[in-house]
Amino acid sequence: MVSLETPICEFNKPAIDFSLPDVDGKLWNLQDCAGEKGLLVMFICNHCPYVKAILSRLVRDTAELKAMGIDSVAIMSNDPTQFSEDSPENMKQIAQDFDFSFPYLLDSTQKTAQAYGAVCTPDFFGYNADLQLQYRGRLDASRKETAASDVKRDLFASMKQISQTGHGPKEQIPSMGCSIKWIDVNG
Repeated sequence: MVSLETPICEFNKPAIDFSLPDVDGKLWNLQDCAGEKGLLVMFICNHCPYVKAILSRLVRDTAELKAMGIDSVAIMSNDPTQFSEDSPENMKQIAQDFDFSFPYLLDSTQKTAQAYGAVCTPDFFGYNADLQLQYRGRLDASRKETAASDVKRDLFASMKQISQTGHGPKEQIPSMGCSIKWIDVNG
């Protein structure tokens, strides 16, 4: 397992459209997912210990952000042949078990992850109402283990600021996680 950090935020870079199925087969695009004040695009998966460490906090934070006009979408871009835990059936189970309030989409071609420049799970892209990038950082200080309950909620505070001002913080701490499991095109 390779651990990677996300690159720095490319402020004002426009969100990239997509058309991806959720765990029930419904197709979603960028506009379907966007909230009135912004959108949080999350590249996650089921097997990654970094994602597992934050999943309940992620569900909490996305629900609170939704009330502020920031909607969320999760995209699973890993090659599920490398980790069966990332299969569509297991995606559906995780979405049910954690009561996701956002669509959980399958990027089977990995073209959406490539277009966004996603590098790891979790990888967060926070957009304002104009769908311009304002945040590319971590959820909080959690790594492979869940951080203490009183840590700063980096992602939540940044997205709240974006909902109020349209701009993200200039200082952002990169997210860290497992590398995306790319399809072996030579195999």
